[in-house]
Amino acid sequence: MSFFKNFSLDKIKNGLTKTRNKIVQSISETLTGKAQIDDNTLDTIEEILITSDMGVETAELIIENVRKSLKSEKDRSVQNVLNLIKKELADILPYNNLNGIDKLQKPYIILVVGVNGVGKTTTIGKLAFNYKNLGYKVIVGAADTFRAAANEQLEIWARRAGVEIISSQKGNDPSSIAFETVKKAVQENYDIVLIDTAGRLHNKTNLMNELSKIKKVIQKFSESAPHETLLVLDGTTGQNAVVQATEFSKVIVLTGLVITKLDGTAKGGVVFQISKKLNIPIRFIGVGEGIEDLQEFDKDSFVSALFDIKEG
Repeated sequence: MSFFKNFSLDKIKNGLTKTRNKIVQSISETLTGKAQIDDNTLDTIEEILITSDMGVETAELIIENVRKSLKSEKDRSVQNVLNLIKKELADILPYNNLNGIDKLQKPYIILVVGVNGVGKTTTIGKLAFNYKNLGYKVIVGAADTFRAAANEQLEIWARRAGVEIISSQKGNDPSSIAFETVKKAVQENYDIVLIDTAGRLHNKTNLMNELSKIKKVIQKFSESAPHETLLVLDGTTGQNAVVQATEFSKVIVLTGLVITKLDGTAKGGVVFQISKKLNIPIRFIGVGEGIEDLQEFDKDSFVSALFDIKEG
């Protein structure tokens, strides 16, 4: 199942502890001791889902489907209600379908976008580390030239991952960095290209123009590039992450999401809200600060880890 070979269900369980306590533990406590699960109880569960940043629309849909299921069967036990909720949550999440890149065009170019502070730079470093561990030749392009600190941080992560990086001085044209990175990748037979981009969204026109220029220059080497465009979102920001995902999807075609910092929040319900609204596959989740704590997203494992109260 794991492409990166570092998949750890225990890490995901531990990383989801706060969200698990907020959602599943609270629901279990609400259901415990109930002889019958009535409408008032389901309303309480709906409130729990909403306060976990799952969103009103998503929470209403889940509970409405649970109500319908309970009408057609007699089992209103606590465990059965939990199982029904678990099924509804899993149905909301799209499959990842993260495949190997061996049969795809080389170099495989991944564009990484996201606002400042979401963990974009560290995500790129962790992706580079994981791809290198698989034996791929990896190069990183530091095209976030708006902030000098972004390049410095990315250089540190590139060294940690043991991969090549192309960077420049603050203020340089981001598309020129992308061009030089892909050019080097083609000339020196690299497998993976990871391109960082400026983390700004306050002016969508400028951002769109910048991303369009980057796309144009890399398509000089590969018409199908970028082969993957990942949006990095901070799971601790809850509803704001949904807003960012919505806005970025208006500017650029997103092929996948990376949701970071899930270990530090009880707002992990935002994963379901984003999936419901945008139907963009979640590629990876961050459940810790370590270089191996970026985990591939598997919806069944994610929901199982969320509901594993005893082992979590």
